[in-house]
Amino acid sequence: MTSTQNRPSTRPGVADKRRVFQQLHTSGCFALPNPWDVGSARYLQGLGFKALATTSSGFAWSRGEPDGAASRDAVLAHLHEIVEACDLPVNADFESGFAPDAAGVAESVRLAIETGIAGVSIEDSTGSAASPLHDIDTAVARMRAARGAIDKAGGDCLLVGRAECFLVGRPDLDETIHRLRAYAAAGADCLYAPGIKTREQIAAVVAGVAPKPVNLLIGSTSDLTMAEVAELGVRRVSVGGALARAAWGAFSNAAKLIAEQGSFDGFAQAASGNELDNFFRADRAGRA
Repeated sequence: MTSTQNRPSTRPGVADKRRVFQQLHTSGCFALPNPWDVGSARYLQGLGFKALATTSSGFAWSRGEPDGAASRDAVLAHLHEIVEACDLPVNADFESGFAPDAAGVAESVRLAIETGIAGVSIEDSTGSAASPLHDIDTAVARMRAARGAIDKAGGDCLLVGRAECFLVGRPDLDETIHRLRAYAAAGADCLYAPGIKTREQIAAVVAGVAPKPVNLLIGSTSDLTMAEVAELGVRRVSVGGALARAAWGAFSNAAKLIAEQGSFDGFAQAASGNELDNFFRADRAGRA
């Protein structure tokens, strides 16, 4: 895979983007939306977001696959494409590291770093319904291996440790915090417990892993605002596959109306083609 280090001088390089990403995690709270292709990444950049994160589900659906079905090579190519497409730091949704063992995770993370990402998230899920989470010793060894791969590559890529308890049917807050603390001790720079939703859960996780920064997933409608999330001490907010699902929702609704009723009413909320053309025309000119 081609390195992204050699860029035109007018665009930020990999080191620049990683430095910005590290700084974003030192104070405040920022939104980290999740594009699934080049167009959505460029559009989000145009809206003024400070960083982006990939989404395994959004990418998989764009390829006609269920979440988790994309190969490591396909995901690496996707990361490279998104990193090359935009000037913002990109955090990689790298699922469970595409390997069951620590050595395999280290190799996968090494390859991911070469794409130019500014951060990489590693899950502790196994993909097995019978035993959905790696035991804590295995999970810690995998996180430590990811840390080692990052340090060997220069140490400037941020490592995110994910505790998947709430997503795999084990919504135990104490276990979640215990795992996150263990991942922090193993070298994770930022902690993430997707599935927590209440103010009490969020506050408990933030306090439980302090002073490490916390990522909060808001993947559905919520009464929380960015300002309220910031008050709870969260450092960054991602949306996972929610933007992709919103796009798929509008698309599938319009398509079903045509197929089932012969109606074109589903286009009522469609974006203006002229506005999209104008946006991408100006965006393209800015890159020239």
